[in-house]
Amino acid sequence: MNTPEQNKAIVRAFVEAVNAQDWKRLETLIASSFIRHNLAEGKPDVHSRDDLVQFLQKEYVIFPDAYETIEDLIAEGDKVAVRHRFQGTQKRRMGEHSLSKKILVSDYIAIYRIQHNQIMEAWAVWDNLNR
Repeated sequence: MNTPEQNKAIVRAFVEAVNAQDWKRLETLIASSFIRHNLAEGKPDVHSRDDLVQFLQKEYVIFPDAYETIEDLIAEGDKVAVRHRFQGTQKRRMGEHSLSKKILVSDYIAIYRIQHNQIMEAWAVWDNLNR
């Protein structure tokens, strides 16, 4: 079992890989059976590492300058809690939201479960009412 510091390093590497759009590196950091739990949109939409990569790639189409930072990072056991900050300029339509060309800045909380040096699960929550 990893130490909390090792688990935090895995999550930091994950954020770095996402920011670099390094999809190959994500293969080493994310389990193939990865699941992201998020009911903010009404249903969980990520049921594998491939689903996650597709989700992130679509996000970069909408927000080509997207960038995430880690604002807070806390670890205990096999879990790492992170307060992320997402920032990006909306360059395409996003679901029911028309093209705005505005910069979106949004904080969200995610809890990651690490096993065998990979992220197995994530729970992500953000404020959907504050848009």
